[in-house]
Amino acid sequence: MKKDSYQPDKKLVAVCGLFCPACGIFIAQRGSLEERKRMAEDLQVPIEGLQCDGCRAKRRLAYCETCKMAACAEGKGLDFCAECEEYPCTALKKFQAAMPHRIELWQAPVRIKEVGYEKWFEEMLKHYSCAQCATINSAYHLACRLCGTTPSCAYVALHKAEIEAYLSNIQQTSMIRR
Repeated sequence: MKKDSYQPDKKLVAVCGLFCPACGIFIAQRGSLEERKRMAEDLQVPIEGLQCDGCRAKRRLAYCETCKMAACAEGKGLDFCAECEEYPCTALKKFQAAMPHRIELWQAPVRIKEVGYEKWFEEMLKHYSCAQCATINSAYHLACRLCGTTPSCAYVALHKAEIEAYLSNIQQTSMIRR
């Protein structure tokens, strides 16, 4: 596997500030068949359901197609949530609090507004890249998915406790269902 490389592209930046190249599904879809199978099994969806080209692209996950923040921003003619008078709204607060990969959604739209999405995009590439091999990892890759370096990236280093608690809860819930 070679180093991930992306150029700033607005279709890879959600209106709420999520960074698509660090999405586990986005990563898995571009990975090996084994990675796609594992992700499809984890999400309990067919492997064909893991097709997404970014939050603003035509081909998105079913969940992303019904995004309240994207619909709201489009209806108001906004590119990012931080441009809204109601920022941060109740829907965004609820969305942010639900999962650890969303912890930084308070800073992301504000930073995008300050420096532009292109500069922010470059910052996020560094934030989610392994310090050893520069592979982009998701918030849920505690160790780098290519070289095994721990933590996998700066995001994980900052939020490891929240991520581990969330993953532990998912594993416990999964065992109860069996």
